[in-house]
Amino acid sequence: MSETVASALWQRLDTPGHDACLVRRLPHGWRLSGTAVFRQENVPCQLQYQVDADAQWRSVAASVAGWSGADRIEVAIAALEGGRWTLNGVEQPLASGCVDIDLGFTPATNLILLRRLELPLGVTVPAPAAWMEFPDLRLQRLEQSYRRLDERRFDYRGAPAYEGVLVVDGDALIVEYPGLWSAVR
Repeated sequence: MSETVASALWQRLDTPGHDACLVRRLPHGWRLSGTAVFRQENVPCQLQYQVDADAQWRSVAASVAGWSGADRIEVAIAALEGGRWTLNGVEQPLASGCVDIDLGFTPATNLILLRRLELPLGVTVPAPAAWMEFPDLRLQRLEQSYRRLDERRFDYRGAPAYEGVLVVDGDALIVEYPGLWSAVR
């Protein structure tokens, strides 16, 4: 049995699009599920995603299904022991050593990392993630760090070249992701 604990609707700022996400508590962890509809490189895309985390908010698995233009997309990601990851059953050495999954087309996956870290005020933490790049659908290591500025704001720095102050709500869902996403209220 699952219990819904939060939901969000975002508007994409860099291209036309939206994303809706639901956060549920499961008997042995957590699940994010959502749908992102957006334009990528002048091609319409529709992606349904699901990300599972254990009770301590460590990413366990993710799936993405949908389409980009005429291309069908089906991706299964799994976390293995020792910080190893697979993409459609193939081990991904470029993502090795990461605890968190980051789906590059949605702000939803930031919640998992922020919940897991529970950062104290003023503390900066490196938090590399297994990042699924879109539209390439590769899984690789994304170097990033978070510093809690106050109850709802985090200084975020991520490769390749993004810096900004992320604002979250009381559930740790993104409210403002400068230049990329904004919550629809």
